[in-house]
Amino acid sequence: MRELHFKDNFWNTEIISTVGYDSIIQHLNDGKRTCKEIEDFMKARAAIEEKYAKELLGLSKKVCGHKTENVSLSHLHLAQTMREEAKKLEDFREKQKETRKKVEQHMDALHKQKAAQYKKTADAKKTYEQKCRDKEEAEQNMNRNATTSSSKQQEKLYAKTQQAKQTAEEADRIYSHNVSLLGKLREEWLNEHVKACEFFEKQEVERISTLRNVVWTHLNHLSQQCVTSDELYEEVRKSLEQCNIQEDIEHFINLRRTGDKPPGTLTTTRSPVTSSHFKSMQLILYEGERFTNVNTHFLCILLCKLFSSNLNIN
Repeated sequence: MRELHFKDNFWNTEIISTVGYDSIIQHLNDGKRTCKEIEDFMKARAAIEEKYAKELLGLSKKVCGHKTENVSLSHLHLAQTMREEAKKLEDFREKQKETRKKVEQHMDALHKQKAAQYKKTADAKKTYEQKCRDKEEAEQNMNRNATTSSSKQQEKLYAKTQQAKQTAEEADRIYSHNVSLLGKLREEWLNEHVKACEFFEKQEVERISTLRNVVWTHLNHLSQQCVTSDELYEEVRKSLEQCNIQEDIEHFINLRRTGDKPPGTLTTTRSPVTSSHFKSMQLILYEGERFTNVNTHFLCILLCKLFSSNLNIN
């Protein structure tokens, strides 16, 4: 199947039309915007990775220090790698922008020249057509009055006809000259349009290839980060495989044991409350009601002392 190319598919039958060229430029602008979006994405992702790495580094100082610190450093390295890739894409985009700018300026100038010459040619054509009508009108007027007018009038009509004829010839010369200039500009524009299409297509091939490689490399870095993290986690898993729960229990007991004998059994002996004690309680409560400023806590202490005299703890 025959390959399609820019130079064969972006023409228009109107000589001053730039619709094909404009379509290519719009596509290139869209591609440039896509590069910028990918570039910004990678920079933002790098910032996230760096923030995550710093938070992990802070966490490593509190718990799981060594392994967490290694994971943190791997994410910090990933962030730096992403920034480097984003910078490469930025440099590529700026380089294409500057190179393309020269071609665009040349083509824009050529389009303006072609449009201006086309207008001059169109105006010259109108002038030429009008002068031709003036010449025909003068000739017809001279022929109509050839037999009815005096010789002096005929001379005037003849002179006017000759003047109209010369003016028409001059208009024809100017019109032909402008057509010739427009033809030369057209040929130059055709050649330059082909060159511009080839240049733009080459840029587009480079852009797509570069963007594909950048994204591919970016994904490879992400995959490698997963592998690196898993390798670090695998070291922890291997350590966990050596974990013996009973040994840890016994290690703690041997290290911090306080003894193997609990306290002895407690026994209590209670004596009944006598009537004298009961009366004493009534008296204390009565006095408490009389003196509202007596501290309740103080009354409780008195009651406890009263009962403790009859409570023996062996």
